Amino acid sequence: MNTTKILALGVAAAIAVSSGSALAKSKGEKLFKKKCGTCHTMEAGKHKVGPSLAGIMGRKAGSTDFGKYKALKDSDLVWDEDNIDKWIQNPKKFIGKPTAMTVKVKKEKERDAIIDFLKGED
Repeated sequence: MNTTKILALGVAAAIAVSSGSALAKSKGEKLFKKKCGTCHTMEAGKHKVGPSLAGIMGRKAGSTDFGKYKALKDSDLVWDEDNIDKWIQNPKKFIGKPTAMTVKVKKEKERDAIIDFLKGED
């Protein structure tokens, strides 16, 4: 009887942990679609108004085959959590000049969720 209760508690805990990560993924994905999805996709090689963001972590800015927007093409910027956080908070302030990106994500929790989604960790 005790073994059954322990097993049931273990299963319940595993479900709770996995549903928590599913909620985080859902939030990051929803925020990405709402804030970024009009211009970007997460499908490699499939661009919209802006470049695909698939595999963006660790990638040099402007290094995709996306040819429409070249503001970052000659920069030395490499996308990491900190740079993406600053970029989506205020792109013009981050690079010091106007940019085609008009969306600003002001809430830190929203930026964190989007970054987790981009990293594939949510």
